[in-house]
Amino acid sequence: MLQRDATREVTTVRPPEFSRSEHMRVLIAAAVGSVVVGYAAVAALLALISATATYAAFSTAGVLSAAAPAWLAAHHVPLRFDAGQLGVLPLLPTALLMLLVARTAAGAADRLGLYEPLQARGVVLSIAGAHAVVGGTIALVMGEGVVRATPAVAFFGCAAVSGIAATFGVARRCGLVEIVFDKLDPVALHGLRSGFMALFALISVGAVAVGAGLAISWPTTSGLFASAGPSIGVGLGVFLLCLGYLPNAIIAGFSYVAGAGFSLGGVEISPMRFVGGDVPPVPLLAAMPESGHVWSPVVLIVPALIGAFVGWTCRKVSDRPSSRYRAVLVAAITAAVGCLVLAATAGGRLASGAFDPVTVPAGLLALMVAVWVLVPGVLVAWLAGSRTKAVVDGDAEFVEPDFVEEEVVDPDVVFEDDELTDQFEQLEVVDEDEFQVEEDLEDDDYYDEDEYDDEYEEDEPEDVVEEDLPDEEDEPADEPEEEPVGEEEDVADEEEDFDAEFDQMLGMEPEEDLDGKPER
Repeated sequence: MLQRDATREVTTVRPPEFSRSEHMRVLIAAAVGSVVVGYAAVAALLALISATATYAAFSTAGVLSAAAPAWLAAHHVPLRFDAGQLGVLPLLPTALLMLLVARTAAGAADRLGLYEPLQARGVVLSIAGAHAVVGGTIALVMGEGVVRATPAVAFFGCAAVSGIAATFGVARRCGLVEIVFDKLDPVALHGLRSGFMALFALISVGAVAVGAGLAISWPTTSGLFASAGPSIGVGLGVFLLCLGYLPNAIIAGFSYVAGAGFSLGGVEISPMRFVGGDVPPVPLLAAMPESGHVWSPVVLIVPALIGAFVGWTCRKVSDRPSSRYRAVLVAAITAAVGCLVLAATAGGRLASGAFDPVTVPAGLLALMVAVWVLVPGVLVAWLAGSRTKAVVDGDAEFVEPDFVEEEVVDPDVVFEDDELTDQFEQLEVVDEDEFQVEEDLEDDDYYDEDEYDDEYEEDEPEDVVEEDLPDEEDEPADEPEEEPVGEEEDVADEEEDFDAEFDQMLGMEPEEDLDGKPER
């Protein structure tokens, strides 16, 4: 059993103290800095594309004005055109923007020395408020131009994305992660970790599926790059377009492996159903299967193996099968919720043409992931886990109690250690009469440690003289010590004087024999 060392000296670092003005200055710098740096990164990327394009007219004002709707798209705010709405937005710029905001929030928390959960709200609210105000202002300024955005959607969309990113940035520094983990019992915590492992495994499988599709259809992919244009700028733009939508393609890939599939306009692709059709000439879409195959349902083995792996990781979480089932259930819910969020952000409207909309069925994907994790996980956790109850050692002597008492056992008591479980089940019920303590003790009956130490602090030397202790009666010793001759006479005289005083106090004559008196 692990024990905390109470004798270890603990040193705490006191955070620096800031005045209210300095505190506000740091928060404003973090909020404005995250907005400016994000906007500058988007503008720099557009400037690079404009400079390398063959027929593009490069101008600073044009780049800065074009960066405004691109900055909204990085916050996953849908844009509207005359031809329709662009809702299927690239997830890679959103991920990079959230990483930038998270690092900015973490730097502000470190500079202010924040360490409590409630202290994180200042950083999160300041950054989210700045992004919300800038996003709403940009949507209002764009008005009814070529590119438009709804001000309310821009306001709350920018606030949500930046607020989530800032929360992730200050979560560990302000103890938010510890608060969440402390609320969970060990079984639920293990299930939460297994659920994130399952989600990571699904994303990895989606990446492998996209890579394998691109490798198999490489002639088609290279042909689409060549047909885009001979200039470097056009090729760079197409490459950046595919790179930005790569996370979307990975989500669609593991949705296909899980059995939910995806759709692009009238094209529907899943292991159990295939409806072909025309797709946009984008090299990334070359990874899509061109036709259905009889062996396509074989890919469903992969999510089943992931669920079995989750059950294998939960097989030792407890000796009780119900606790292992609960861990697998928590893992299934965690993976399903993660897939639901990712699938909801991967699709959207694509103008109003033949390829509208791009859909990754979020609800169906979450349901199927939960089933794939739960069913195989429960079976493996039950079969691979321990199903035997702890048995008392045969050599141990069983003591029958004198009375019968109903033992109340808490069914929720679970020991993670098998040794602790055995010791708990082997405990005996002892009669409380065997341990009687006298509660009505007087003060004189208690043991005085200081008085005992003072009495026996020094050992009595060999040449102690009885003359130094006249008021105490010494107990006769088996081997009396030899005393000097001169002192024996003094001791005898003192004893005679003491006897005379005692007889006088009792009203008797000196040397009167009480045994010789007649009875009254």
